[in-house]
Amino acid sequence: MSPHRIATTLHSEPCGLGPTVGALGVIAAAFAGSTLITPLYSLYQESFGFSEITLTLVYAVYVVGNVIALLIFGRLSDQIGRRRVAIPAVALAAAGTLLFLFARSTAWLVLARVLSGLAVGCSAGTATAWIADLLGAGQPRRASSLAASANFAGIAIGPLIAGALVQYTRYPLQLPYVVYLVVLAAAAIGAITTRETVARRPLRQISLRPRIGVPRELRARFVAPAVTGFATFALVGFYAALVPSLVHDALGEHNRAIGAAVVAALFVAATVVVPFTARLASRTAMRAGLALLIPSAGLLVLAQLLQVLGVLLAASVLGGVACALAYRGSLQLTTESAPDDRRAEVVSTYYVVGFVGNAVPVVGVGLMARVAGSMAADAVFGAVIAVFAVVALVAAALVRDHRRPA
Repeated sequence: MSPHRIATTLHSEPCGLGPTVGALGVIAAAFAGSTLITPLYSLYQESFGFSEITLTLVYAVYVVGNVIALLIFGRLSDQIGRRRVAIPAVALAAAGTLLFLFARSTAWLVLARVLSGLAVGCSAGTATAWIADLLGAGQPRRASSLAASANFAGIAIGPLIAGALVQYTRYPLQLPYVVYLVVLAAAAIGAITTRETVARRPLRQISLRPRIGVPRELRARFVAPAVTGFATFALVGFYAALVPSLVHDALGEHNRAIGAAVVAALFVAATVVVPFTARLASRTAMRAGLALLIPSAGLLVLAQLLQVLGVLLAASVLGGVACALAYRGSLQLTTESAPDDRRAEVVSTYYVVGFVGNAVPVVGVGLMARVAGSMAADAVFGAVIAVFAVVALVAAALVRDHRRPA
């Protein structure tokens, strides 16, 4: 029996919420950093004089860090332990935050976003697998619900804090990062005090060779969760990168705290919905979320067409419900099907697909907006979200039918 297997066996008994708090804090803190900059983009545009396309690229370069982290370090916590990956991930987030704090040009922002992406990429798969380990093999649904709640809570807190500090304090480009460094310090303490669940392997057995993947026997089941993750993260990326500008430019609302609140509304709704729907089967939750993604994308386009803030807020709330169900369901399907000794690797593969979805469509919207206008670009984006939702629904139905006994 391998050392990892021994550790998993020893710690497979169900645990309460308490032992998972540190791992949940790592997820929440990491994802809060990914949206902390959301209300600040327009200020950086004014300070550094870059275009809307550059804004989307600054946002999207974050995925470079995500993918590098997941490719190289995605399975590292399966080999050396969850804590030994989580703590350096928090340190990376702090390094990126310091770059934001002292930024003097667009290049500083790009490098800071890459480091932020590295931190989230290292944290996401590691902490999700850590939560599943701590709760035990019999609670994949609870593990995925907790991980999804922590994710959305962090993403919601980031713009709320930054939006208020930007609008109502004298140091809008400094105070959000100072506050966030305190949050990261708390997350590091939580990780240090959380029980390790993976036995450390000998140095000669540790490999950093890029490898993410899904076992052959799980690939058919992985398609629907992966496409769902792509569509869900794409909607999240649109909100985090472009909705504050939409509120400011298309709707004429110049209070940055309100723009940040509209963004946060999606994530607050998601945070509330996840625990209340925890009893839903993973496949049911995923399919319900996919079905709701379609009208939420439609409302997003309608809000810009009508230039009504209330419609955009409704789109945010409905989108939050859709993202909560789709993300939790697809992540749970991925987690519960993964072998114990490849859990972080499989979950990291899921996150690679999601993070690509988080960045690529946003860049596409920015490029198309320059050619055809923001209204046309946003309409195409809504249509793409709907197409991916339908594809995922069909894939889920085909796998279900395929597995049904003859």
